[in-house]
Amino acid sequence: MSKKARAFSPAGISSFFEICDRTHDGVPIKDPERIGARGGGFVIDKGVLTEVSAAEAEANDVQVFINDKLAPEAETTKVVVEMLLAKAEGNYEIKVIHKVDVPIGAGFGSSAAGALGTALALSKVLGLNLTYNQLGRIAHTAEVRCQTGLGTVGPIILGGCIITIEPGAPGYASIDRIPISPNHRIVTGTYRPFLTKEMLSSLEKRKTINECGRRTLEKILVDPSLENFMWTCKEFAIGTGIVTSRVRKLIELAEKSGAIGATQNMVGEAVHALVTIDKVKSVVQAFKKAMSSEKILVAKIDLQGARQLG
Repeated sequence: MSKKARAFSPAGISSFFEICDRTHDGVPIKDPERIGARGGGFVIDKGVLTEVSAAEAEANDVQVFINDKLAPEAETTKVVVEMLLAKAEGNYEIKVIHKVDVPIGAGFGSSAAGALGTALALSKVLGLNLTYNQLGRIAHTAEVRCQTGLGTVGPIILGGCIITIEPGAPGYASIDRIPISPNHRIVTGTYRPFLTKEMLSSLEKRKTINECGRRTLEKILVDPSLENFMWTCKEFAIGTGIVTSRVRKLIELAEKSGAIGATQNMVGEAVHALVTIDKVKSVVQAFKKAMSSEKILVAKIDLQGARQLG
């Protein structure tokens, strides 16, 4: 007999970051729970709905589906399943179904959301009594091992406008939030994905990103307002050279249409603009000058974080 459980994990848009996988002496950190990123961004009410079913079997077997298609490439989710199965008694056939309502691979943290949702749902199915931080460390470790992300799991557990001051998995990272009201919205426009693995492996890009990322964090902590957050994150995108001409145009369109600020998704050829609810329509209309409607998304700020569902 098969058991089922569901979980929802909001997406996490990264606005700036600093890669933290080496010591001050440049020695690679081996413990994945100590690897991470400093940075900041927004947790939104769009994300990944995950359903997990488990049936006892002679041998463990895992299948992952993303938006109704078999996804053998979903390594991060598979690693989460394997780590949780190692804590359970017996063998199981596991089926994981992800419904993703944000662009994949464009800086929305969909792999982290899928990993955390899987951890929440599968732990319930298997009867494992684990805390959010324990489940978060499993999802974070899977992200690090599969090179799909560094620091999104902790923020999407919490929700809000996040600043990660010290890196690492949940329980190790130091995370703060900038107060934000229900009157705020995020408007995004997406051109195409970037490969996170390529960004993390280029030594030249890493050096530039880390120098700009550290300066950005320092500037935000001096004045942790939403306006300063957005402005300094835009400076980060420009300073790192990640920003493309299309992204710069979209940022300018958002700013001229009344957004509090706008910057590039880290990492994707995409823009997120922070707006008050009365400016949503004008910013969306501005984005339509540069792209088709299906590439534009409007979301609320999620203040609850990832959760199991009934």
